[in-house]
Amino acid sequence: MEKHNELSDLDFKKQFQQLSLAPALFTHEAHLRLAWIHIQHTGPKKAATTICDQILRFATKHGDPGKFNKTVTIAAVQMVYHFMQKSTSKSFTDFIKEFPRLKNNFKELIASHYSWNIFTADRAKKEYVAPDLLPFT
Repeated sequence: MEKHNELSDLDFKKQFQQLSLAPALFTHEAHLRLAWIHIQHTGPKKAATTICDQILRFATKHGDPGKFNKTVTIAAVQMVYHFMQKSTSKSFTDFIKEFPRLKNNFKELIASHYSWNIFTADRAKKEYVAPDLLPFT
């Protein structure tokens, strides 16, 4: 179990928003959890905007703004939303158990939508680039 799971959804969201979450707790799974929490409260479009702003602020505060990737962040929100529509889970822990591919095969899921590496492309880091293979639904 990852350490971010020791926090309630509200505490996790609040600490991230206030930039007080320990950087070591913001793992790939925590990124997915943040999307799951925000989508539940505001829907995928607003969640994507909010999360992009918060992650960029978080990365900047912790000295690594170049780590932020707008395309990856929005794609993650869209993928989490896709799986949430199929989910019966009431908690993020159950959700990630129900759809472990989001955590364990994220790059492969991305590769089914993009013909190029969005993780390293400068353009993808700065602006959202829509998928060229398979749209998010």
